[in-house]
Amino acid sequence: MHQHVVEKPLSPPRGDGQRVLVVVGDPREAELLATTLELAGYRVGTARTGADGLARLARDRFDLVVWDACLPPGGRRPAVPDRPPVLFLATCDALPGLTPELGPGTGDYVTKPLRIAEVLARAQFLLRGRGAGRPATLPGYADLVLDDATCRARRGARPLDLTPAEYRLLRHLLTHAEQVLSKEQISRHLWGEYRGDQAIEKLVSRLRRKVDEDAPALIHTRRGFGYRLGRAEG
Repeated sequence: MHQHVVEKPLSPPRGDGQRVLVVVGDPREAELLATTLELAGYRVGTARTGADGLARLARDRFDLVVWDACLPPGGRRPAVPDRPPVLFLATCDALPGLTPELGPGTGDYVTKPLRIAEVLARAQFLLRGRGAGRPATLPGYADLVLDDATCRARRGARPLDLTPAEYRLLRHLLTHAEQVLSKEQISRHLWGEYRGDQAIEKLVSRLRRKVDEDAPALIHTRRGFGYRLGRAEG
């Protein structure tokens, strides 16, 4: 019998007055991002060149930078004191050179063509690490521990070398431990939209290899329903 999964309505991510610098050369793209971020509750500054962006960062304080990786210095992280996390806008062929710059908790990327919902979701995730009063370490499960201050995870004494997307997925599963999450729920949480073409299956497979290596399995598949983090069902 065909099973239906009831999806919970999802609210778009919103800011709380944090300052965001948009460093984008394309005027239409810059205007779209600035307007969208302002409507979402952020205070936005803009710069059209890498040099102007670095000058703004050296002069003013920002909580997040949205940086077009095609601009000089490209995928190089802005070298300024107390640098904020950086959300890079990148083409797929630029990702290999960009990945080394994505330090834990301080960098992430979205690919072009841009999906605004994904930009808002990842901006919120990066800003979460700079929020006051937020507990750094999440409540763990078994021997699994996540630290939001550094975006690092470990299984017992073994550190997990996770990509930004893998960390977001593991955090979402841990937050909803023992609950089954559908592919659509996970996809919309990670990227702000539903993605087909086995995107979730591939991401879960990579994460499972890292989390459950040489340890009792914590990530489980419920065929036809989704995925669950917890102990194996008897």
